[in-house]
Amino acid sequence: MTGKRYSKQRELIYQCLMDTREHPTAEMLYHWLKPENPSLSLGTVYRNLNLLADEGLITRMPFPIERYDANTRPHSHFRCRKCGAVYDLEGVEYDAALDEKVGVLNGHQVDRHDLVFSGICTHCATRH
Repeated sequence: MTGKRYSKQRELIYQCLMDTREHPTAEMLYHWLKPENPSLSLGTVYRNLNLLADEGLITRMPFPIERYDANTRPHSHFRCRKCGAVYDLEGVEYDAALDEKVGVLNGHQVDRHDLVFSGICTHCATRH
């Protein structure tokens, strides 16, 4: 990690995020890390997630409850409207031409887009 001064707690939070394919909320990370790190506070988790996002090491995902993703390459997501889970979509390539098209049609300078599909995930669909 680069940028701000090194912090053991920031490294711990970042590593936890790197080790999961989930897109956890700050509260989820806090509950995962707290048992082995009793001095960790929820405020510390939020503060460090914001620093990591500002440094470009993670992506802030503004769903109804903000989630975080250690995979910063442009990619699409799927959000289950039933359970709220968020997944990376494999095999769905980022379309840079869409950035250009939106820029041309609307006059904006588009750097990237975030595409989120929604519906019922396979886990919820098979529960019935």
